[in-house]
Amino acid sequence: NIFGLKEINNLKLLDLEMPEIYVRSFLGPAWGIRGIREISGIRDRPLIGCIIKPKLGLDYKEHAKVAMQVFEGGIDFVKDDENLTSQDFNPFEKRVTEILSNLANLTDGKNKIYAFNVTAETETMLSRAKFIKDQGGNCAMIDLLTSGFASVQSLRRQNPGLIIHGHRAMHAALTRDPSEGISMLVLAKLARLAGLDSLHTGRVVGKMEGGEEEVTKINQFLLSEWYGLNRVLPVASGGLYPNLIPDLMKILGNDVLLNFGGGIHGHPQGSKAGAMAVCQAVEAVGLG
Repeated sequence: NIFGLKEINNLKLLDLEMPEIYVRSFLGPAWGIRGIREISGIRDRPLIGCIIKPKLGLDYKEHAKVAMQVFEGGIDFVKDDENLTSQDFNPFEKRVTEILSNLANLTDGKNKIYAFNVTAETETMLSRAKFIKDQGGNCAMIDLLTSGFASVQSLRRQNPGLIIHGHRAMHAALTRDPSEGISMLVLAKLARLAGLDSLHTGRVVGKMEGGEEEVTKINQFLLSEWYGLNRVLPVASGGLYPNLIPDLMKILGNDVLLNFGGGIHGHPQGSKAGAMAVCQAVEAVGLG
């Protein structure tokens, strides 16, 4: 209630410290970065991800076609955008079955990760997660703040086999003002308690707000030991393209998922070529 007191002109919650007995009362991530690396088979470099664009407008068959193009280009991880849940032109169930049936035909399809956005009211969210598992999928995505921390806990508790990928849509309304609101570090701590395996944390370079000191501090927390809870995979996303990869890897290291949207699909030779360009850039930086 302190944020609502008349006497308070400005207030920013910068950090939280929680005792071990409290932290251990939560399940935390089921997989975390170690599990995601096991599933993908990627050990010694950043994971490379792609967001399907446009955000909305593709039907489920067109959507699946683009997903397969970037997977064939070498991408490890593909996700729905935060706005895409289940629309008439792209129903959730049809999108899941179309993508997973296509993935089954890829040589390395079992190592690929697709994050289907299950964000909805709780019963629908849980039924969508079950559908992903029943169809052989490995990852559910949830919009953390619009769904709420309790929804993440429910998703985690009832779906221990799924990777849970967290999008932080709406966070800037709480985090951006330096003198008001709640820091992204606090939200990241609560997200790790609730059970997210991967979480968007910022990218330092690119189009979105978030400086190096803030982003690295959040990432260091997610990757640190915390009373036995699994470590969370940080995600850098927003306005990224191949030329930014040297700076990204220098600042953020290897323990990160680098997520590209228009920086892949905007390639003049198409989405598959864009995916190949990103993968080649990561490989080139790794080779010095």
